[in-house]
Amino acid sequence: MRPFAPSIERLQVSMARRRSSRPGEHRKRGDGRAAILFLLPDFVGFFVFTLLGVIGTLVISFTHWDLVRAPTWLGLENYRTLAGDPLFWQVVKNTASYTVAVVPISTALGLLVALGLNRRLPGTVVLRTAYFAPFITTLASAALMWQWIFDPNRGLIDSYLYMLGVSNPPAWLNSSVWAMPALIIFGVWRQIGFSMVLFLAGLQSVPRPLLEAATVDGANAWQRFRSVTFPMISPTTLFVVIISTIGSFQLFDQAFVLTSGRFGPDNATNTLVGYLYQKAFVDLNMGEASATAWALFIIIFAATIIQLVAQRRWVHYE
Repeated sequence: MRPFAPSIERLQVSMARRRSSRPGEHRKRGDGRAAILFLLPDFVGFFVFTLLGVIGTLVISFTHWDLVRAPTWLGLENYRTLAGDPLFWQVVKNTASYTVAVVPISTALGLLVALGLNRRLPGTVVLRTAYFAPFITTLASAALMWQWIFDPNRGLIDSYLYMLGVSNPPAWLNSSVWAMPALIIFGVWRQIGFSMVLFLAGLQSVPRPLLEAATVDGANAWQRFRSVTFPMISPTTLFVVIISTIGSFQLFDQAFVLTSGRFGPDNATNTLVGYLYQKAFVDLNMGEASATAWALFIIIFAATIIQLVAQRRWVHYE
């Protein structure tokens, strides 16, 4: 007579019943309500202060409103005005030039600094703090310091150029040609620390056995970086590029403070947000300001989608 042997299926069902009957396994009936109550303040805040504001700007962009008289409906007239305004296309070009220059340079330098500081050496913590300090420094104070550095009469850069024998150094913020390069230099200086911190986090997550295996196989430092390190930190690189791009397209305060609110000679450092500011708070034309905001949103959204589509070729998530 064979001993009793329950089937595999019966054992699995029995074990599943035992696990489901353990105390605490079942979700309490009131847990969902409690979660909703805890999340309710955030939902209300998002709805009142964000979603309604976004919808409101979309409606205002189809009107003429000077904050004094009641809004009047214009339809797509504000968008037609933007499309026909040469200054609008100039600020779009300025913003794109700043973004195209600052994002790759700051990303590359941030990665280079992170590679140099991703090791246990004396003074590494101090150097990391020094590189990250510009990003957390009050922007107004940093911009005022760089305003002095770029001063053509007593500024630090031109003083050194005079010492080197350059008789006609750039006028920087007083020149329509050099104002944007000055703004780019300041933007790169401020952005490096942010990129460095993110890259350090990515580099410290690279498995050491992979690097050691590549070393044993005879790979040099460049080959290890190209074949192991960079593919492993490619998601971090994508995140840095996207965040830096969004921040660069929203450039305003750096240009405003550096040029004392003038946005450089001939609007050389004027940006989309600066254009929006002038329409809203100088011209009191909230309709065109809202239309500018939505144009900026479309540009940032398109740039982000392009980056997300292109990442399929070089970002590795395995």
